[in-house]
Amino acid sequence: MAEFKIVLGFKEGKCVQREVKDEEAASLIGKKVGEKIEGNLIGLEGYELEITGGSDNVGFPMRMDVKGNARKRILAVSGVGLKKKEKGIRQRKTVAGRTIHADISQINFKVLKVGKENLLKAAEKKPEGAEGDAKPEDKKEEKPAEKKEEPKKEEAKEEKPKAEEKKEPAKEEKPKDDKPAEKKE
Repeated sequence: MAEFKIVLGFKEGKCVQREVKDEEAASLIGKKVGEKIEGNLIGLEGYELEITGGSDNVGFPMRMDVKGNARKRILAVSGVGLKKKEKGIRQRKTVAGRTIHADISQINFKVLKVGKENLLKAAEKKPEGAEGDAKPEDKKEEKPAEKKEEPKKEEAKEEKPKAEEKKEPAKEEKPKDDKPAEKKE
């Protein structure tokens, strides 16, 4: 059966990831980018969501202007899946269609209405408990490395201003000599 990773984007700018399998995933097949759905379809009671995009199992992004569910090579100037090189330059890129199908791996949603269950608080509690044991060990290992690097950076920064200071007085002295001579004449 189908299995999707869903990413829920909140107005606060934070995102929550979940996995949807079997019946919940099957309810999303056939939906299109831009459609609004109820959270009940994917097990989020009281939520109202809008599909904003996604990517297929190979990593090609879904585009709203490409009909169907197949991958297509489009000639586009800007938008999803393109980095603008120069103004007016058109590029041929492979993108996925806007319809959700079994080969889609990730679906992005925008939360329009928050339900009873607060997903942001639930997401914050899980990583703290799971990563809380590992974080102190990682921090101990990282801190000595950072301390070693910081003095080197400071020394390099100190050297650069010295070189600039030497150059600047030499430049300033020449114009000062010329300008007073010109004013006197």
